This record gives sequence, structure tokens and C-alpha cells, in this order.
Amino acid sequence: MRTSLAVFALAQIALFSWAPVSASETFSTEKYAGRVVVLDFWASWCVPCRRSFPWLNTMHEKYADDGLVIIGVNLDMERADAERFLQEYPASFAILYDDKQELARQFEVVAMPSSYVIGRDGQVIARHMGFKVKQQDEYEALLVEALRDLRQEDAVG
Repeated sequence: MRTSLAVFALAQIALFSWAPVSASETFSTEKYAGRVVVLDFWASWCVPCRRSFPWLNTMHEKYADDGLVIIGVNLDMERADAERFLQEYPASFAILYDDKQELARQFEVVAMPSSYVIGRDGQVIARHMGFKVKQQDEYEALLVEALRDLRQEDAVG
């Protein structure tokens, strides 16, 4: 699925800080060609999101140097709600606001959180609805496999 996403000019800043940015400029998966991207849709009222953020932080810290990009996409109607959530559950990965729900509609988000793993070719390779602590190893194994494919491509190419 080639997807044009509404997102960020300030992505590099957001990757080093949890300071959220508005989903206001055009972003395409082509920008991340050759990298594995996790788009994680979340909201402040989502209880499983509180459990997923520490795991996402760990994945970001563990695999960013291997080509993993994690982007949290907030769907709160009020930005202040998201900011309060981030005070309590800080993110070491990029945070975007999808205040117009455009990105959520493109990905047909129906549950919180919903995560989409996008392979190095820009195609969605996995979708997870909800977050279950007992499945963290399974989620990580999927990322490792996608990143392994990336490393093998680098070794060959």
C-alpha cells in the first residue's frame, strides 16, 4: 500500500524529543524507503496505550540504529489531553497529531492502539489492534524479522 501520509517537517527534531508536531505537511513512505516504520495510533484515554509506550520506547532505543522508525500518531480531539498523557508516559520516538483524522481514515483505524508495520518497500507488512503485554515478544520478533530483511538487503546491495 503506497500511502501518502499527512505529517512532519520537524521529524528530525521530534525523533530526539517527545515534543509532538502537527500532522500538517505531506509525508510519503518513500521518505523512509529502506527503513522499517511503525505507525502507532493512540489516544490519551486508551488504557493499553499506557502499556505500549514503554515497549515502543524500548524498541526505538534498541533498533533505531538498525533502521527502525517509530511514529506515534495521536488521535485526541484536544491536544492538551495528549500533552498530559505524554507528561506521564513520555515517548522517545516521534509524535504526530492527526487532529483531522486523515491518517486514521487512510489506515482504517478501528481500535486503540492500532499499529502498522511498514516494510522497507513502503508496504504494510503487519497490523496489530490493541496491545497485549503477553505478546511483546511476538511483536518484537516481527520487527526483528523485518529489520533482518533490511540488513540482508544492505549486505547484498
